[in-house]
Amino acid sequence: MLRAGLTGSLGSGKSTVASMLRAMGAEVIEADVLGRALMQPGERVYDEIVRAFGPQVVAPNGELDRTRLAELAFTGGRLNELNAIIHPAVIAAQQQWMDDLFARDPAAVAIIESALIFEVVRDAMRRGDSASVLADWRRRMERVIVVTAPDDVKVARYSSRIAATPEQRAAAEADARQRLAHQIPDAEKAAQADFVLDNSGTMDELRTQVAAVWRRLKDESNKFTPSRSLQ
Repeated sequence: MLRAGLTGSLGSGKSTVASMLRAMGAEVIEADVLGRALMQPGERVYDEIVRAFGPQVVAPNGELDRTRLAELAFTGGRLNELNAIIHPAVIAAQQQWMDDLFARDPAAVAIIESALIFEVVRDAMRRGDSASVLADWRRRMERVIVVTAPDDVKVARYSSRIAATPEQRAAAEADARQRLAHQIPDAEKAAQADFVLDNSGTMDELRTQVAAVWRRLKDESNKFTPSRSLQ
C-alpha cells in the first residue's frame, strides 16, 4: 500500500494528472469534491460555516452561496478561518476512504488530490496549531507529487475554463491571481516533493512524465506499512 499526495496550484493541471493516474490504475480521491459534499445542507461542516460566517453566506435555495463565501474568505481575510472548518473534516473522510480501500486491496496506490497539501501545514503552524493532524498532514503521505506551470499559464487556464466573455475573463484573471497569492510558490513546493511534473508543455509530454511516476509508485506500493493514519 502507498499513500501519495498530488498537489499543484490553481490552473497547474493537477486534475488532468489525477485523471491520467486513475486511467493507469491508481485509486484517486479529490479533496475539492469531498469538500463540496461536506458543505451541503445537513452536513456538520455546512452548519459550522453558517454559524461562523452568518446567514449572508446562505443562498435562497438553502445551499451555501459559494461566491459570497469566497469573497469573505479571500477578500475579507477569513480564509484561514474557513479552512480550519473544512480541512479536518476532509482529512477524516479521506482516511475512511483509504481504510476501506486498503482493506480491499493491500497493494493499492491511493492518490489524494488536493491543491493545498503544503498550505494546510503552513496555515496550521501560523495558527499555533502545531500538534494537530493539519500540521502533520504532509508527513502522513509516503510520497508527494507536485504539478508545476508558469503563473501566467495557470491564470490563462483558469480564466478560460470559467469565463465566457471578455468581461468575465478579466474578473476571472483577477480572481486567479488573488487565489495564487495565498498559495505557496511552485519552487517551494517542488523542494519538498518526491516527484515534480512540469506541465508547461504538451499533453503527450505530461503523460510521459506521469507514466514514469506511476511506475515508481507501483514499484513502491508493497514496500510501505504506514505507521500512522491521516488522523
